[in-house]
Amino acid sequence: MKKAITTMEQRRPKKGEQEDSPSRLIDARIKTLSDWRGETLARVRTLIKQADPEVVEEWKWRGVPVWSHAGIICTGETYKSVVKLTFAKGAALYDPSGLFNASLEGSTRRAIDIHEGDEIDEKALKALIRAAVELNTSARSSARPARSPKKPKSP
Repeated sequence: MKKAITTMEQRRPKKGEQEDSPSRLIDARIKTLSDWRGETLARVRTLIKQADPEVVEEWKWRGVPVWSHAGIICTGETYKSVVKLTFAKGAALYDPSGLFNASLEGSTRRAIDIHEGDEIDEKALKALIRAAVELNTSARSSARPARSPKKPKSP
């Protein structure tokens, strides 16, 4: 008798089988957690979608939920005692509410560690999500086009 597959990382599509969408994989991760971490990840996911209805959900690095809009906004990792939201360009974001409480030493990323029983400042988190989207979209629109290669000088 076959052993039941219990984690998403163990589940690989067979040849010809359709791979699950990132959103379905995130749904499954939330269901698999079945404790405060799943509830927290689900709540954060809802807030991200409310803050940016155009957000794209991705599934990267063998099991990490990622939310993107013109680049990565943040990732949602789950550990034994924390749900960690890591903002790819968090160091460049204004955080007047002081949500960032982890990965503060880095020059690029910033994270929010949410522990069991922590209250989520929904208004501040949505503002941070919108700021991350604005940063991503402004960086893309202000990027200069690549220069054409220099032609070799004639002899």
